[in-house]
Amino acid sequence: MTAELEIKVTNRLGLHARPAALVVRAASPFASEVFLVKDGVRINAKSIMGVMMLAAECGSTLVIRAEGPDASAAVKAVAQAFAQNFGED
Repeated sequence: MTAELEIKVTNRLGLHARPAALVVRAASPFASEVFLVKDGVRINAKSIMGVMMLAAECGSTLVIRAEGPDASAAVKAVAQAFAQNFGED
């Protein structure tokens, strides 16, 4: 099963270290592979270094994509972290 959702980074500081850790924490419990895609670059959302290397600033458009048995739930969990602006705004 595959699921994906396009989102915008609305956190004013972008996807820096703390939000990256929260993305990894949201994605990690799932059996599915979870990815973030920005400008054609796909990274593992369970890797803090990968998430930080995206350098996703405020206003960036990302795609959350998951592949596996719980793909929909994984995408929803990661999207929820972005929707809450990582508790920063």
